[in-house]
Amino acid sequence: MAGSEQEVKNGTEVVVWSSVFGSDCDFNRPESGSSVHLKGGSHAEPAFTDNGLTLTADGELSGLGNGDVLVTLAARANPTATCGNPGSNTWEAPGQNPAPVDVTGSVAIPDSEVKNGNTPFTVTTNAPVTPIPGAPDCPNAQWTEVITDMAFTSARITVEQPTGTTVLTVSCTFSSPTTDGSVPKANVSCASA
Repeated sequence: MAGSEQEVKNGTEVVVWSSVFGSDCDFNRPESGSSVHLKGGSHAEPAFTDNGLTLTADGELSGLGNGDVLVTLAARANPTATCGNPGSNTWEAPGQNPAPVDVTGSVAIPDSEVKNGNTPFTVTTNAPVTPIPGAPDCPNAQWTEVITDMAFTSARITVEQPTGTTVLTVSCTFSSPTTDGSVPKANVSCASA
């Protein structure tokens, strides 16, 4: 018999199907997550940290199936920028700040890090493009416009398993734009879909 071991004891044949029930099988997890959610109950929310030019989200996922996981963080922020005068190379605050900026970042989590359908995650956005090409908020395009800080107003976490199949989206808003450091939980409101 292919894929099996056969043994005869006391006239009874015993067949062990090692290729079917081998160590590669995990009967505790479905092939893909059917009810992926943030661990911690129905009101669980990720923790956010404003790093100045980037935003970080931390949390733990539950209900995952087999396969690699991709967690993406997309965030919107009101940037603060300064303009540099090319003649004197001095920096001064602009009369107006740039329009809201969207930034994203992703982290891939291999299947081997998913334990019993759970895995922690930490994902950070990329920093915005700076200097801003053309310096649109400065006196003219010869100046240099540099984003010095980002005050985040919203974030969306998307979980894919496998990559390309969205199994969870968590949309969050901040009651007031963030400042550098940990975002107080009282300022975060999230909804999962």
